[in-house]
Amino acid sequence: MGDFDTNLWSHPRLLAAVTSEDWGAVFRTYRRLTGISQMKLGELVGLVQPDVSDIERGQRRVTSVEVRQRILAGLEVPPEALSRELISASPVPSLGLAGTEPDRDLLTRVTNAIDGAQRVDGAMLDWLDRLLAEHRRAEDFIGSRPLVDVMRQQLSTVVDLYAGARGPLERRVVRLASEHAQFLAWMAQDQGQSAAALAWYDRSHEWALEAGDVNMAATTLSMKAHMAWSGGRGSRCVRLAGAARWSAPGASLGVQGMAAQMEARGHALLQDGDRARRLFDEAQVLIARAAEHPEDEPPWMYFYDETWFTLQRGMAALHFRDWREAAQDITVGLDALPENYRRDRAWYGACLAHAFAGGDEPAQALAVALSSISDASAVGRPHAWNELHTTAAVLLRRGAREGRQLTEALAQHD
Repeated sequence: MGDFDTNLWSHPRLLAAVTSEDWGAVFRTYRRLTGISQMKLGELVGLVQPDVSDIERGQRRVTSVEVRQRILAGLEVPPEALSRELISASPVPSLGLAGTEPDRDLLTRVTNAIDGAQRVDGAMLDWLDRLLAEHRRAEDFIGSRPLVDVMRQQLSTVVDLYAGARGPLERRVVRLASEHAQFLAWMAQDQGQSAAALAWYDRSHEWALEAGDVNMAATTLSMKAHMAWSGGRGSRCVRLAGAARWSAPGASLGVQGMAAQMEARGHALLQDGDRARRLFDEAQVLIARAAEHPEDEPPWMYFYDETWFTLQRGMAALHFRDWREAAQDITVGLDALPENYRRDRAWYGACLAHAFAGGDEPAQALAVALSSISDASAVGRPHAWNELHTTAAVLLRRGAREGRQLTEALAQHD
């Protein structure tokens, strides 16, 4: 450990909180001393942000030995800070910080709970929360196709756990099922399976309402608005995004911002520039406020930041055929987008190529399109792939030789 961490664990209040196993005080004090968010602390200890918040506020107790082990390992609590009881109860954890596999005891408990031989406990749901978060991030890199069957089975496991859940855990299971259904809906939408996506969004919305999860309820409506936008249905996009806003007034600022920008995109599709720009400005304010307290955002909003918003403004500019503004915004957003977001980089790269083609810059359009082909073919079908074909068509209509070159390059990957 560095000097900073050594000094950190000599802090009397933090030391007293660990010794007394007051984990809410440990989290609050650790975050105050380090300045990290609840989300970042959750990543360190293998918990999702809502659970960190519940522990800090005393609404959830840490009774699982496994969770206790993860906290001690994740925060790098030195042995001299531990009481004798904690040391004896805290062997070296078998679950690595970057791993998602359950230890044998946890796996046995999950299996028994599914078989009805044991009740569900918090550790099981903690692990499933963490596993879902890891799959969300994996999908950014490898795309949705390899994960669909895995996530279907994982949702089946969550549903099977419901029979063994009691009290507050029942609501957690339903909330977890809602999140899995939303993720399955998004993956179906990503693959162009509209009917399946709508069915999963409806199921997710129903479960979210049952669990009292206003953030997920609003998110599913915003994602259905996104589907309408993708299909060129501006009025339906506006209605669904508006419903996401007024039907869930208690949603987080980020979720409200998502709904506002989706409504803006609907108006952009309808060529109502004034309303679109006003709503984009409103969404930007909400995003800025959300960024001040990222720990208040649900875990699936990890991607929603200024970079993503800049890209959405670029997409709206495409609708207005403001090619220069579209190219500028998408370029800025792409430069800030993580390299491992292969699917998103393929999609926005294809849109940038379209913007260059529309702006009569065929050489730049071809260069960007060619750099996007590999990922668009591997993880960006059908959306990014179709957008590249659209770009080729624009170039061909303008009589640019680059249109033929792009068409030939695409044919090699068909």
